[in-house]
Parts: sequence; C-alpha cells; structure tokens
Amino acid sequence: QVQLVESGGGLVQAGDSLRLSCAVSGRTFARSAMGWFRQAPGKEREFVAAITWSGADTRYADSVKGRFTISCDDAKNTVYLQMNSLKPEDTAVYYCAKTPYGLGTEYQYWGQGTQVTVSS
Repeated sequence: QVQLVESGGGLVQAGDSLRLSCAVSGRTFARSAMGWFRQAPGKEREFVAAITWSGADTRYADSVKGRFTISCDDAKNTVYLQMNSLKPEDTAVYYCAKTPYGLGTEYQYWGQGTQVTVSS
C-alpha cells in the first residue's frame, strides 16, 4: 500500500511563494514517478508537474513553467513543489500522485490534497 500526504498549502497574496510537500510511504517501485495536479472550483483536475524519483526527468504544464519547480528528496521520501510568483489563477486544491511505471503512465496513488488560495 502507498500513502501520500500533502502539506504546505495556505492563503497568500499574488506574487508570493509557497512550497508544497508530499510525504510518500509504503511500497516502493524502481521506475516510479511523482506528479502534482490541481483542481480549481468548477474545473477539471489538471496536470502541474512531474518528476522521476531519480530527479533526472521533469515535466511542467505550460502555465507554470518558469514559476514552479518540482523536486524530490529520496532520503526523506518526499516530493516538493516550489511555487513562486503565484497568481490568483493558481488557486486550487493541489494533489500529489504516484505512478509505479514512470512518466507518462497512469497515476495510481493519490493524496488527499492541500488548498492553495492566492488573493489578488
């Protein structure tokens, strides 16, 4: 069983920064990758960023490129999402997810989400 627990959300002003964390426990997979997704009220969940556990490969949505950075700490089994220059349109519930089979495959494990609210 795999458990993902997000933290670090909150209420900030436009232009501020936040760092989200996702603590991962349970079964490990040699080729696993981690992703961050978000869902705003009335909208579908969308991809934000992803990373292989080795850190060798990362992916970003166009809307966050240059502002968000995904990273992982293998020793702490934690994945981070550093969010800079936040905009009101970044307001959403942010979820981390894990896929056992690498980038581009279906995410099978999900956290409960953490709320990020950016005021203008």
